[in-house]
Amino acid sequence: MLNHIVLMGRLTRDPELRRTQSGLAVASFTLAVDRDWSSKDTGEKTTDFIDIVAWRNTAEFVSKYFTKGRQCCVSGRLQIRDWNDKEGNKRRSAEVVADNVYFADSKPNGSAQQSSYSDYSAPAANSYQSSGYNNSGYGNISSDYRSEYSEIEDDGDLPF
Repeated sequence: MLNHIVLMGRLTRDPELRRTQSGLAVASFTLAVDRDWSSKDTGEKTTDFIDIVAWRNTAEFVSKYFTKGRQCCVSGRLQIRDWNDKEGNKRRSAEVVADNVYFADSKPNGSAQQSSYSDYSAPAANSYQSSGYNNSGYGNISSDYRSEYSEIEDDGDLPF
C-alpha cells in the first residue's frame, strides 16, 4: 500500500508549536492550496485548506522559519482521525502528517525574517567559503586546472 502526498501552498497562519507531555515537539498549520482548474462561472481557482501536522525536528524547523503567507512544499502521508466533539457526536478529520517541509519561495525582505534566515544559512555559507566554493554554491576552478588534466587532448571538436 502507498500513502504519500505532496502539496505546495501558502501558510494561512503562523505554525503553532506545542509539546506533548513527554516533551515531543508538534507543530500544526494550514496550507492554502489552489486547484489546477478554474471555475467556468467566475474564472477563479478554487482553494483547498489542508491541515498539516509536523513532529520532532520538522516541527521545530517549521515553527522557526515559516510564517503566515510563506509558500512551502510538504511531503508526507494522509491521516484520517475519528474523534468525538463536546456534545458526543462522532467526527472525522483529515490531515497530512509531514515528513519533510521545504521552502517554495525566496527569502522574505523583512528585517525580522532576514535575521532568522541568515542565522539558518550562515553555517552553509561559511563552509562554502572555507572550502573554496563561491557564493553560487559551485566550486572554483583553479587556474592550473589544465595542467592537472594535460593527458586529455582537446582537438576543439565536440564529440556529438
